Amino acid sequence: MTARTPSAAPLVGSGDFRYAALGAWGDLPKGWSFEEVAAVATDSQGTVTVFNRGEHPVIRFDAEGRFLSAWGEGKFTRPHGLCVAPDDTLYCIDDLDHTIRQYTPDGRLLLQLGESGRPSDTGATSVDYRTILRAGPPFHYPTDLAVAPSGDLYVADGYGNARIHRFAPDGRLLHSWGEPGGGPGEFRIPHGIAVDAAGRVWVADRENCRVQIFDAEGQFLSEWRDLARPCGVFVDQAGTVYVAELGFKAGMWPGTQAPTPDATGGRLSVFDPEGRLLARWGGGMDPMAPDDFFAPHDLWVDAAGAIYLGEVTLSAGGNRGLVPPGCPCLRKFVRAPTTRQQALT
Repeated sequence: MTARTPSAAPLVGSGDFRYAALGAWGDLPKGWSFEEVAAVATDSQGTVTVFNRGEHPVIRFDAEGRFLSAWGEGKFTRPHGLCVAPDDTLYCIDDLDHTIRQYTPDGRLLLQLGESGRPSDTGATSVDYRTILRAGPPFHYPTDLAVAPSGDLYVADGYGNARIHRFAPDGRLLHSWGEPGGGPGEFRIPHGIAVDAAGRVWVADRENCRVQIFDAEGQFLSEWRDLARPCGVFVDQAGTVYVAELGFKAGMWPGTQAPTPDATGGRLSVFDPEGRLLARWGGGMDPMAPDDFFAPHDLWVDAAGAIYLGEVTLSAGGNRGLVPPGCPCLRKFVRAPTTRQQALT
């Protein structure tokens, strides 16, 4: 059930980035469920599109969480990433099908990148990035896409590759960069991707616990490391950077362990354009709470500054009993008035 009373919701964040945590969000028709929310995005009209792994993969709501429509049944192998373009078309990333498809908001197919069910040759034998032997062409379990101000498409590719691919708007491959590893321009799961207003490319390099920043041609610029397995990254028009971090309590690969016994769980962090931390909340201590997380996977910020965050609660460990079945997988955080704004009212 959608929470529609921000004044009664717990506050999270700090300074000018305080939010009312609305908790589980989105009023579904009776008998429906998300199962888990791989990605979420909003369009120019404020419509919220949820790309989920339930029976109805694409579900659309208004900004208050009221159900509008759904489509996509039988079209996807496993929903993973979503990007709403400036023209309000949707790019749906299907990692297990090795494809990306562009649709109109009502589900008419416009463009497909990749061959359905045919991964590129990287030597990978599963979604475990540790089986990758070499970088390859598109795609081997792609994870996310971002549209640049130029209209070019940047794709993070992904679990079975270690590359970023740049396409022209018509789907022509322009160039690729990246190799397996931990150095500059190398990746261990390039999971989330964003392009800012200046054309810089931001990549959530998940298993390297960093965000890497590149110019439009793929030249390495810098990296930020105050992160715990970042899954999703979003940059707003002011250059504020929002990062969904999976943390070390969910989705750990077999044979791996947290860096310390008290390592953080899932959280959400907000940075200024220079990488200074502005706000952070979560940690995975109580994933059922409206102000905490289990497995943050993707996020989007709408024109009003509200944050939508999707979680993969089942595949990251909920199916092994790490959290109760009712753990929320879609949350919304609404900007709260700052102290200065409160003083003026």
